[in-house]
Amino acid sequence: MSVAATECLLRMYDEHYELEDYQSGVPRWCTGCGDNAILAAVQRLCRDEDLRPEKTVFVSGIGCSSRFPHYMKTYGFHGIHGRALPVAEGVKMARPDLNVFVNTGDGDCCSIGAAHWIHAVRYNMNLTVMLHDNQIYGLTKMQASPTSPRGLKSNTTPRGTYLDALQPLTVTLGVQNVSFVAQAVDWIPELLYEIIAAAFRHKGFSFVRILQRCPEWLPHLYEPWVKDPQKMLILTHERGIRISSSLAKVYKNQESHDPSNLNRAREIASLVHEVPVGILYLNPDIPCYEDLRNAGQLRSSWLIKRGLEAEFDKFTVWPQRTEERAQPRD
Repeated sequence: MSVAATECLLRMYDEHYELEDYQSGVPRWCTGCGDNAILAAVQRLCRDEDLRPEKTVFVSGIGCSSRFPHYMKTYGFHGIHGRALPVAEGVKMARPDLNVFVNTGDGDCCSIGAAHWIHAVRYNMNLTVMLHDNQIYGLTKMQASPTSPRGLKSNTTPRGTYLDALQPLTVTLGVQNVSFVAQAVDWIPELLYEIIAAAFRHKGFSFVRILQRCPEWLPHLYEPWVKDPQKMLILTHERGIRISSSLAKVYKNQESHDPSNLNRAREIASLVHEVPVGILYLNPDIPCYEDLRNAGQLRSSWLIKRGLEAEFDKFTVWPQRTEERAQPRD
């Protein structure tokens, strides 16, 4: 039976899912942690898009944000530090029909996983990637991360950091084959949801940096932007996101930004005194690596068995034959 016929049989009845169908366990993040807002937005997206839990995968590395797969009632892979992206790419190559999400932190992605991040942008595989950026190592109790602001005192930088922070948006926008770059903040849930939804609907590597508050180690880091909406620059466009009238009354600092304009996207990403929120860049014409490589081709059971046996044989210790052991030694 073909894959298409199987899909039709599975959808002979109307499928609809509720939020509870995606909720697994009680999140152990701190009260007020921005990860809670991101989780709520993603679960809402899964419900609204009616994503089948058995066809959805969340991949993460190490860190507070990387506990994400534990709280989604879908398939998940909690990987090792910095390796979320290559794991997700492997999943997508083997099963391009799956909805694959990646949750990673500023240390997980921008430090030990930096090389994987750069090449993942270049491959442009159809993944929805959320960078939870609280600008600190939270899980290991307050060490400076690559995105920590200059002068930040932490357990590893008691005299303050010496270097300017790495800027994930400008780095991503500088990589060949970049196709989707956006920024969201956890304290504007309406736009957080809209941006993640736009990232999911884009076919390609969708990179969303989310400024995420850490109430435990950096409780006041984002306060200037939370308390003063004028410090936020909301990017709107018919090809980007649109803001509701009620939200527009609060966030009046807006720019109609065409996300196809790469040069302007790079300028916006370099802003210092304003925090841009919205879609900075969007190019749907970049080919996906899995399409170029014809990923997901059906494999016969014989071929799968042969491949598994070949891998097992690498680690097999073959016992000596009985007759060989019985022979007298010289």
